[in-house]
Amino acid sequence: MRSSNTAQQQPLAALLRPQTVAEVVGQDHLLAPGKPLRHALDSGVVHSLVLWGPPGTGKTTIAKLIARSTAAAFVEVSAVLSGIKEIRAAVEHANLIAREDGRRTVVFVDEVHRFNKAQQDAFLPHIEAGTITFVGATTENPAFELNNALLSRLRVYVLKPLEQTAIEQLLDRAAAAPTNVAAVMLDPAARARLAQAADGDARRALNLLELALELAGESPLDLAVVTAVTTGGGLRRFDRGGDEFYDQISALHKSVRGSNPDAALYWYARMLDGGCDPLYIARRVVRIAAEDIGNADPRALRLTLDAWETFERLGSPEGELAIAQAIVFCACSAKSNAVYSAFGAARRLVAENGSLPVPEHLRNAPTKLAKDLKHGAEYRYDHDEPGGHAAGQHYFPHQLGERVFYEPVERGLEIQIAEKLRRLRGNVKRT
Repeated sequence: MRSSNTAQQQPLAALLRPQTVAEVVGQDHLLAPGKPLRHALDSGVVHSLVLWGPPGTGKTTIAKLIARSTAAAFVEVSAVLSGIKEIRAAVEHANLIAREDGRRTVVFVDEVHRFNKAQQDAFLPHIEAGTITFVGATTENPAFELNNALLSRLRVYVLKPLEQTAIEQLLDRAAAAPTNVAAVMLDPAARARLAQAADGDARRALNLLELALELAGESPLDLAVVTAVTTGGGLRRFDRGGDEFYDQISALHKSVRGSNPDAALYWYARMLDGGCDPLYIARRVVRIAAEDIGNADPRALRLTLDAWETFERLGSPEGELAIAQAIVFCACSAKSNAVYSAFGAARRLVAENGSLPVPEHLRNAPTKLAKDLKHGAEYRYDHDEPGGHAAGQHYFPHQLGERVFYEPVERGLEIQIAEKLRRLRGNVKRT
């Protein structure tokens, strides 16, 4: 029979927050016996650290367990709502606790990546002095979002999205919990649908369960009810400015480079599903055509530009198909990064050697003075030479000698380009 205790105003996720390490699901790589963080918790000696992982993976829970395992006071600071004033207040409170009770204080900073450099630096002397045990939580890569001074004083622990089996375990526990707003038997199919819709986020799973309970009322909590609350729900894990964004576009790019059109389409669909602007992907595919295909199949660059233009004309969702076509073409094309590598080598040589003078025979001679200075005098016009090529003519600054940057690969059109350049170059120094 379902309870109707209106006094319970807390969300289900808060009511069922794990109170012991054993109740935490899905983070065995950190909390299983013998693992570093578990060892620190069991020993009661915990260092300052940062917990990095997607939403709903247990960062706040672990922070509270750290305070409990060390018998420390717990102070929470939100980087979204707080500033230097709140940081100072937290430290003063920690000093008071130390004087009165002899206990340390765990200062938990949620969304720590939102603090600026000055705010992050405000913690440094107190971490150094041992006044506080600093525990930060972030969904962003700490290497990019935390300044080096703070990061060097913290140990980073990476939390993983919860697997479906872990979410199902959590849902079973929620359904049977005496503190639950409604003790129910979850239909296996309904439980699996909830776990899938949660997309690795425990908080989302419990929030969806709570919505399903409200919708069901006194009716059975079956697959039909769960489908109603999960259909058209939130987007998958994706942050247009965060690691999920860059990891997924990296996966798409590497799938195309690896000539796997199926995986490339999967990551393309994942990014669209997460709300990515298709034009961003279109621009990235143009880059792929130039960087990874190049002259092995010059059609790729034109096709990717056409796909970009098609999307701009048709919009979403019709134009997304043109981008998909370009992705598949690029994945199936012959690959060469020869131009990409050659351009990089040329830029490095320029940076190393500065502004060397243009050889006189290559200089322009639009005036009488330039002609008197013999600019262009010894230049050999290729179209007047046998085979349309002035063999042996030099084109680099004299100090460098002739160099080779572009080395076509033996794939696609570059097979023919390589054959031609071997004839033309002769014995030229490779760079």
